[in-house]
Amino acid sequence: MRAVWKAARAAARRRRLQTVVIWLVTLVSTGSIVVALGLVDAASAPFDHVFAGQRGPHVTAVYDREAVSDAQLTRAARQPGVEAVAGPFPQATLEIPRGPGDFGIGGEATVAGRPGPGGPVDRVDLWAGRWPTRPGEMVLNRPSDWSADDLGKKWHLRSGPTLTVVGFAFDLSHTADVWVAPDQIAALHPNASQMLYRFRDASSQSGLRAGLGEVTAGLPEGALTGSQTYLALKHRIGSNARGYAPYLMAFGVLGILVAVLIVANVVAGAVVSGFRHIGILKALGFTPGQVLGVYLSMISLPAVLGCALGTLAGNLLAKPFLQFVFTGPMSGMLHDQLGIAPWVNLLALLGVPLVCVLAALGPSVRAQRLPAVGAISAGSAPRAGRALGIQRRLAGLRLPRSVSLGVGLPFARPARSALTLAAVVLGVTTVTFATGLAATLTGYGNAGHRAYDVTVYVGGQRHGKEVHPTHSDRQLQSMLAGLPGASGVTARADDEALLVGTTQVVMFEGRRGPDPHLDSVLTRGRWTHRTGEVLASSALLRRNEVGVGDRLRLRKGAREEVVTVVGETMDNDDRLIIGTWPTMTALIPGEKPIAYHVKLREDTDMKAYARAVAAADQGLSVQLTEPNSVTGAIVGSATALTLMLSLVASLGVFNTAVLNTHDRRRDLGMLKSIGMTPGQVTVMTVTSMAVLGTLGSVLGVPLGIAAYEAVIPRMAAGIDITLPSYMTDVWHAPILALPALAGVLIAVMGALIPARRAARLTVAEVLHNE
Repeated sequence: MRAVWKAARAAARRRRLQTVVIWLVTLVSTGSIVVALGLVDAASAPFDHVFAGQRGPHVTAVYDREAVSDAQLTRAARQPGVEAVAGPFPQATLEIPRGPGDFGIGGEATVAGRPGPGGPVDRVDLWAGRWPTRPGEMVLNRPSDWSADDLGKKWHLRSGPTLTVVGFAFDLSHTADVWVAPDQIAALHPNASQMLYRFRDASSQSGLRAGLGEVTAGLPEGALTGSQTYLALKHRIGSNARGYAPYLMAFGVLGILVAVLIVANVVAGAVVSGFRHIGILKALGFTPGQVLGVYLSMISLPAVLGCALGTLAGNLLAKPFLQFVFTGPMSGMLHDQLGIAPWVNLLALLGVPLVCVLAALGPSVRAQRLPAVGAISAGSAPRAGRALGIQRRLAGLRLPRSVSLGVGLPFARPARSALTLAAVVLGVTTVTFATGLAATLTGYGNAGHRAYDVTVYVGGQRHGKEVHPTHSDRQLQSMLAGLPGASGVTARADDEALLVGTTQVVMFEGRRGPDPHLDSVLTRGRWTHRTGEVLASSALLRRNEVGVGDRLRLRKGAREEVVTVVGETMDNDDRLIIGTWPTMTALIPGEKPIAYHVKLREDTDMKAYARAVAAADQGLSVQLTEPNSVTGAIVGSATALTLMLSLVASLGVFNTAVLNTHDRRRDLGMLKSIGMTPGQVTVMTVTSMAVLGTLGSVLGVPLGIAAYEAVIPRMAAGIDITLPSYMTDVWHAPILALPALAGVLIAVMGALIPARRAARLTVAEVLHNE
């Protein structure tokens, strides 16, 4: 094996080009696969780990205290399908004023009276302070990355007792915003009872619905007022990861396929161009098995190195990428769990080199079977070439002789040309897919772009203190519209309300002004026309199984309103409901705007307008419109991966052109001896690869479109949005120009340097080598 190892290392050093190509393609492919599989795993694994540790409830159910007693709820939970239960816990819903001292809570807050953080279900992680044991104490539901400096601070309710923060706890299931002692909850006038269930069959929504149906079958009608399953919560937390994973997986798979093709091409070329080397090895006493080992080791060296570096790069890139993907109020605790799972790294470290070795096995077996004498004679004997007949037919056409000769060259080595063509096809597929992806995401990022230019928020900071506006609501809207450069001002207010029939709190957004649509993108239905009509986000409709035309009952304090969903907006915020100003004031009377969205004229300087706002009222703060960061991240990473895979495909062409030039040195010498110029040699060599590039474009563009059609719907479904048709109907003549030329560009770029080297060969040099 020492001789095999030395021969393999020498071959890898001698064939630096092939070594670099294999190293680069395995690095890119492995890195993409590691990040993609890491995202797929992260969409559920961190949640599953934390949820299992807390023995989270499979279903959180809320009952009307006036309709059913605690004793009835306890008896009803004694069902064969119930694994464990906790509760009933008295539950109250409080309206919390927004402000700097609200500890991050504003709007509707759920308060539960609970004797302790433990129990058979939902073992809350008390990470700071202690659990409340007497009246006047409370614990806030916050992830462990929240500051504990607020311990001991007091919370003054509008009407009711003053509560002191004695602890912070994290509950992934978010069964409550605040916990108090059972002796305290009575003073908050609870109107509901909370039950937490774990069922034996919790693998599907249908199983959870069946289990909850058994529990509630004997209870009074209307006793159950809302419920939430852990699967819905898991889907919500992992939605961003599911959105990113399909396109990264597509690039990873394309990279692996390119790696397989190029490795097979490199080894096949090494065998063909190294016939004399194989014969010499066998003449020196190398057995067929040792020759096989030389070629497999020659491939394994750069493949293992590239795979190791790709795995390392994937792990380094994955951590910030995962933290970027997992954002939200309940994801702070999950950040400690984020990272690449060991099975992903193991699969990459073992799987990718194995794929490369399997790709090299066929050509290596051919080297193993060659007899020594045949290999040596094959390496030196002249070859007529299979392209001769095709070149004779092309000679009858009115083409330059260098072009007709170049068109026939790929047929001299059909297997090598087929592998090179396949690599070019995958390169074009990647470019086409990335072009469509970029077009759709650009449309997504620009959706509602310039609907408004400046957002003016009510409330400002001066010398570290909060400053309130000196103008009233209507005065502010009129004043902002009257400042130089403004063409329209739309007021916006939002507040939380309970979606009756669930435990979900929604954010109701009311708009008043000339452009009530703002930056919303309608994907189905129509815009609101009258009071009682609302728009709902795609995520809210999907996760609550609601459709356009359905009615929703919203509750705010003691008031309830029934609204009709007339349209769906392209938003992945599963709490968003949008209505007109009269619809909002019907549910929440006296609500004031929290922001004003200002549309400016084309020639207006946004910063100058912001300075004018600050001068007009110091109780306002201004934010300028910024580009979509998610779109930039996806387009940027897709562009980088596309360039890398296109470069790899070009290197595959480069390798083929080098091998073809090496194989046909005698022919080149003879052509030069009868008068072929260096320029004609360059044209002939580049044309031979341009033929493969043209065929690659013809085959690769439809495959790229097919990949786009498979991936984009999965990305949209991953984050629970519906894309409008104009964002997905992207395949028009201008956008197809780049993919149509991509194959030729990849081929020409890869063939240009070997072509120029071939052009510089002299007849004497060729004859001397012979």
